[in-house]
Amino acid sequence: MTNRRQFLTFAGMTALGGCAAQTDMSRLYAGPKVKSVQVQKGARVLLLLNDGEILRAYKIDLGFAPAGSKEFEGDGRTPEGRYTIDRRNPESDFFLSLGISYPNRADISAARAAGRDPGGDIFIHGQMPRFARRALSRDWTAGCIAVDNSEMREIYWMVPVGTPITIYA
Repeated sequence: MTNRRQFLTFAGMTALGGCAAQTDMSRLYAGPKVKSVQVQKGARVLLLLNDGEILRAYKIDLGFAPAGSKEFEGDGRTPEGRYTIDRRNPESDFFLSLGISYPNRADISAARAAGRDPGGDIFIHGQMPRFARRALSRDWTAGCIAVDNSEMREIYWMVPVGTPITIYA
């Protein structure tokens, strides 16, 4: 019993240490593990998957120029390809965010071959505090994947760092 209590105390302190005040600890996820994330740009949907089973689906907004894959910084496109969730940001300007490992080696090579910078800082994120989704036009980000804040809170707790993410046209 003592080991269990110590573990729960440690787990709770660890979770609290990595959170900003804007997160709701009662929303911690305890269901099946999210083993992959899939983004279907054309359908404007983000899927959380466990061995092919859809655990959750979310409507999304993309970069302001959504057609095609991101080629360089400032093009307004959301990348396409296979990446990894590589970081968590509880203090994001866009509520909460999960970093995507863009650019990969192929992205860097293609951008450099064109004499451009591939850019970076691509995230799945919520909304800026002063805006509501309906107040913004569709596909408003600089290349990120955006969801409503309540959805982002859920995604943030369900998707661990290291989760593969595949972004399709």
